[in-house]
Amino acid sequence: MKFFEDIEIGVEEHLGAYTFTAEEIKAFAAKFDPQPFHMDEEAARQSSFGGLCASGWHTAAIWMKVMIAYRKRQMEETTENGDNGHRGPSPGFEDMKWLKPVYAGDTVSYTAKVVSKRPLATRAGWGLVSHDSAGVNQHGETVFSFRSHVLVGCRSAVAAG
Repeated sequence: MKFFEDIEIGVEEHLGAYTFTAEEIKAFAAKFDPQPFHMDEEAARQSSFGGLCASGWHTAAIWMKVMIAYRKRQMEETTENGDNGHRGPSPGFEDMKWLKPVYAGDTVSYTAKVVSKRPLATRAGWGLVSHDSAGVNQHGETVFSFRSHVLVGCRSAVAAG
């Protein structure tokens, strides 16, 4: 896990990829977004989507799943080399867009690119880092995007503490 000072603007993190199956799309939809084009293959074929597709919230939930797995791997690597930066909570996100349907069988690769960072005047020892996050399908089409924000601890605060 990197400290605030070590994070570079412009760096893109490749979080991971995920293949959406018909069974998972239907199961997620049954619990959280029971629309016919998420739950019934024939109804989905007859819809404007033309086939079974994942809920946008499913696409977003999988971004979170692969991001958490990525951060866990990152934390394990930095702990091994003694560089124990830390992240705080996320103050939120903005501009979430579902740009194209994610169909059963699609593989979406998720990324997060650092677009800005600034120290927090109101929280000594912390900085705010913003990422442009996206999901791109196997055809190179962006299917999902948003801007996220996270608090990141400063190396100087750990040294002083």
